[in-house]
Order: sequence, then C-alpha cells, then structure tokens
Amino acid sequence: MTDRVDTGDKAPGFSMPTDSGGTTSLDALGGKAVVLYFYPRDDTPGCTKEAIAFTGLIGDFRAAGAEVIGVSKDTVAKHDKFKAKYELDVVLAADEDGSVCEAYGVWVEKNMYGKKSMGIERSTFLIGADGTIARAWRKVKVPGHAEEVLEAVKAL
Repeated sequence: MTDRVDTGDKAPGFSMPTDSGGTTSLDALGGKAVVLYFYPRDDTPGCTKEAIAFTGLIGDFRAAGAEVIGVSKDTVAKHDKFKAKYELDVVLAADEDGSVCEAYGVWVEKNMYGKKSMGIERSTFLIGADGTIARAWRKVKVPGHAEEVLEAVKAL
C-alpha cells in the first residue's frame, strides 16, 4: 500500500474508464476543480445515498467550476446499471485494478464484525485547478457530506 495523500500534496494522476463508455483522466480535467469521491460498492445503502446527494447538488458543483467523479472497483457495466436505477448525474469511474485506490491510499484493511478484509475506505478528495489536493476527507459519513464538499469547492 502506498502512503496516503493529503491536503497540499500533488494529486496522483489517473485515467479510468467511466459509465456510458467514456474515460476520465486528471490531465483531461486540468484547469478545473475535481471532486474525487471513493466509495465501496455500487447499489449499497450508503453508497447510493452518497451518489444521490452528489447528484442533487451537481448543478451547484458545475456552477462552481468543479467536476464530480465517483470511484469504485465496480465494472463500467455495474456503474451503468447503478446510474440508470437511481438517475444519477455524476460520472462513475471504474478502478477495476485498484491502482487509483492504491495511489490515493483508500484501499485499506477493514474490520467488520471481527472479520478483517480489504476494501475502499469512503474518502473524498478536492483537487484544485492547479492539481494539488485542496482538501481530503477520510472515513466519510454520508449525511451532509456532499454539502460540506460543495462549500469547500466554493471556498477555492
């Protein structure tokens, strides 16, 4: 596992396939603020609430000059189903090999009911237009999170 990136660090570059057959990369988004949120799995309760919350504010994020990208290890096909089921309006990127999760330090050992396993720690990174991490949130609790991130974007 790599070191965890944090506020002030240069954001690790990435290129990932996205829903609807697209791709996204940090280079292609250069000059924009990017909200990169990592979540464990499509169509699970917390992940669904988080995606719906970001979707509900997507117009405000875009008006503030930011792109919002959700990242999990799910396939593009799963992302497409997830987006269609909940009418999501955020880009969902597929980090199937886990390299982006590793680069951002969100692939961690989790302990659930005494059972240890590896998984994605719900985390969000606000990457400024200059490519540095303006803010990092770890172990995110979903209620109110999208709103907090939007306020941070507006403060950039």
